[in-house]
Amino acid sequence: MSRYPTPILTTNRLTLRPLTMADAPDLFAVFSDPAVVRYWSAEPWTTVAHAEQCIERALDSYRDQSEVRFGIELAASGALIGTVNLHHVFPQNRRCEIGYALASPYWGKGYATEALEAAIDYGFHELRLNRIEADIDPRNAASAGVLERLGFRKEGYMPERWFVHGEMADTINYGLLRSYWDLKGKKTANTK
Repeated sequence: MSRYPTPILTTNRLTLRPLTMADAPDLFAVFSDPAVVRYWSAEPWTTVAHAEQCIERALDSYRDQSEVRFGIELAASGALIGTVNLHHVFPQNRRCEIGYALASPYWGKGYATEALEAAIDYGFHELRLNRIEADIDPRNAASAGVLERLGFRKEGYMPERWFVHGEMADTINYGLLRSYWDLKGKKTANTK
């Protein structure tokens, strides 16, 4: 599967780029925050070693080009504020899953939507994917809002799919087809 290099993408306010070991302190700050991992099936990180292990996995994925893992960096300051990943790529079916996390001080400012929009467009138009999937906890209204603004559609509900922070948690499955994405882009262009 040598078709998924991680490029550098830029938006108005962000740079999406491969992670490096120098990102460990910033990545630790993101994932050690209990608010960020509230709906993840992992506890908050307690040491920078967790960040280093995560970056090592990202470096492995860059070497074998099996996934696209971006660090989300503020263009103005160079601060790493989160991640977005196109993972579980199934080349034969031209689909993958998307995952993302943003440091809580940057919530509500449109950064997640901006970063995901760039990653999704790359997935559909450069990697030639046909479908991108996401699953979220139904209590995570902010994440649902981001996905729905980007054109994802709710496709299923799975009760008690994950064990998260000591309790069973439900999941909502979302899907986005390239045809939905391209139609959304045409509608946006027509309203300008």
